[in-house]
Amino acid sequence: MHEDHCDYRHIFLHDVPLMDVRAPVEFAQGAFPGAQNHPLMNDAERHQVGICYRQQGQSAAIALGQHLVSGPMKHARIAAWAAFAQAHPAGLLYCFRGGLRSQIAQQWLASEAGIAYPRVPGGYKALRLFLTETLQAASQECDFVLLSGLTGVGKTELIAQLTHGIDLEGHANHRGSSFGQRLSGQPGQIDFEHRLAIDILKKRAQQGRPLFVLEDEGRHVGRCAVPLALRQRLEHARIVCLEDGFDARVERIVRDYVLGPCADHIAAHGPAPGFETFATRLQQGLDRLAKRLGGERYQQLRKTMQAALAQQQACGDVALHRSWIAALMRDYYDPMYTFQRQSRSGRIAFEGDARAVLDYLRAGSARPLQPAGSPA
Repeated sequence: MHEDHCDYRHIFLHDVPLMDVRAPVEFAQGAFPGAQNHPLMNDAERHQVGICYRQQGQSAAIALGQHLVSGPMKHARIAAWAAFAQAHPAGLLYCFRGGLRSQIAQQWLASEAGIAYPRVPGGYKALRLFLTETLQAASQECDFVLLSGLTGVGKTELIAQLTHGIDLEGHANHRGSSFGQRLSGQPGQIDFEHRLAIDILKKRAQQGRPLFVLEDEGRHVGRCAVPLALRQRLEHARIVCLEDGFDARVERIVRDYVLGPCADHIAAHGPAPGFETFATRLQQGLDRLAKRLGGERYQQLRKTMQAALAQQQACGDVALHRSWIAALMRDYYDPMYTFQRQSRSGRIAFEGDARAVLDYLRAGSARPLQPAGSPA
């Protein structure tokens, strides 16, 4: 008989396969990367059992649950658990608190399928608490460095090359700007926090320091909120500024916000409807900046964007997109970044192009980074 497993750190460091026997609605509200949902009860069954528990107590609720999940339905669910267990012999199962539902799944697997499969003591709640505490501890203990730079400078590309890089935008599946929506959508807040905590846990286990975080200007990355303790810590972190030429930045924005998303939409929806949904998303991104841009500037940019979209749709030429992108960077994003940089100038430790920044940060993984001009 397998012993139940309570080394939460080991579970996440080694990507132990997890089978979640909670109801689908619970799984959708928050789960763990790679976990698979094979519920003991579906949403309707869980709802009925919950009402019975509140009105008649635990014994009546258990009896109702056994009645609802019986016969062919019971055999089908045991078969799904057995298939998971056979595919992942080193895995674990869990329910919400590590209580009755995971016990029943464990017992049925043993008695009906002859499989002794361990469960997580404390269940989902204990695993989530561990990850929440992991984020809290990292916010207090880690040496963080923010990677900053003008829009389009290539921060995402650079952070991906760092073994201790933490990409908040990647975990939130959003590019962070008004145009940052991805076709695949964002995770829920809880799933975002879990992804981030596991990434930090793994990076800390490598014994390198500091952790390099891709800067985001606000409290949210799209709709995902950066955890408060981490955000407060990053407000005092040292900053490394990445630089690149204006034309190179424009080309990167064209690739990341026009060519890439357009191809994604067309692949998902087909040429005509795909281009239409892409164009709508792009215009909505500009619409979200309307108040900040002011009426006249917004109208001019929108007119240029619409002309660019028409040209792109007609012949695939994206040249006109460079016009509104360059104007938006020059008149909006760059001045905003310059203002923010002035208020944080005392925290800037280094600035340079991609090669210089990479060399500097990689050297810093073996020693504390020194502010620019400081003795080594």
